[in-house]
Amino acid sequence: MLGDIFTEEHEMFRVALRKMLEKDAYPFFDEWELHREVPRSFWRTLGENGFLCPMVSESYGGLGLDFGYSMILGEELERVGAGPASGIVLHSDIVVPYIEDYGTEEQKRKWLPKSVSGEYISAIAMTEPGAGSDLAGIRTTARKDDDYYIINGEKTFITNGINADYVVVVCKTDPSAEPAHRGISLIVVENGTPGFKRGKKLNKIGMHSSDTGELIFEDAKVPVANLLGEEGKGFYYLMDKLQQERLLVAIEVQIEAEEMFRITKEYVKTRKAFNQTIADFQNTQFKLAEMATEIDIGRNYVNNLVAKHIAGKKIVKEVSMAKWWISEMAKRVAADCLQLHGGYGYMEEYEIARRFRDIPVAAIYAGTTEIMKGIIAKEILK
Repeated sequence: MLGDIFTEEHEMFRVALRKMLEKDAYPFFDEWELHREVPRSFWRTLGENGFLCPMVSESYGGLGLDFGYSMILGEELERVGAGPASGIVLHSDIVVPYIEDYGTEEQKRKWLPKSVSGEYISAIAMTEPGAGSDLAGIRTTARKDDDYYIINGEKTFITNGINADYVVVVCKTDPSAEPAHRGISLIVVENGTPGFKRGKKLNKIGMHSSDTGELIFEDAKVPVANLLGEEGKGFYYLMDKLQQERLLVAIEVQIEAEEMFRITKEYVKTRKAFNQTIADFQNTQFKLAEMATEIDIGRNYVNNLVAKHIAGKKIVKEVSMAKWWISEMAKRVAADCLQLHGGYGYMEEYEIARRFRDIPVAAIYAGTTEIMKGIIAKEILK
């Protein structure tokens, strides 16, 4: 369990990060939501203070720390809001590991130091207008032409898509491969690449401060040197990294549930109706008891998985369980918490309204609830 893993150094990291966020994030969060993105200055502040990409090796400007630090980064950012957490965690602990684990020495030295410092923002482009959960069904192609790949296709729902300095693009270098997933490769496309342009910044229901956009490739000319790993191995690289990605999502939505419960508990203790507080009603007490129980189950389960992940264990089934169950649990908590706020819960100035909007997408990205259940079924029927 985490009690055996988290050290005094971990807690010092958390305290320092929280102090920085109280100064540089919380006061500006509403402004970020309004402008639909987190400013680059905040990314650089995170980098300058050593909070970005904590697991990256010291050889490339990182601190070479364990996943526990990444967990802390995700938790504390999520307490600020789902928008900032989404883009920063994706960059720090989902995209960057692809570069460090599969990149050449030249690629690592080119992209990692500036990713750690916050000068570079990264993204990964999987989803297409006609291909979401069915990754093997992507249609973006990369045709080799001498020392370049010529990429054609479109991507959508890309977190950090508008502001990314480089994007790990999932594409088909062999469209005729059978089965189709064997033709998938990962190619890094940099900002300014001829033929690469941004589509519109997408107007989402929630997570407003998370930059999400469309990417368009029209004969984009990318050096062959930007291939990550080997041709045809992209699908396997993606599968290898999804355990950590989904664990990070489970951690984030767990925090969302905890935060919604916290603000609602405080609200019902002070709001009065019929000459008593809302907390005095038995229905409220039962609702709080139900939520507290599910939230505690989620916290204990996700902590156990983090310990196993740090130990290097393969926990694909368990992470899939955590991702779907905690996402759905957080949606239930959001609905109950909003209801307990009454009419005020529907007002934008109340935090619960924003978190209610932010939470549903967690059951969709990084693998839908239905995909998670399919993975679990395959694992238990082996």
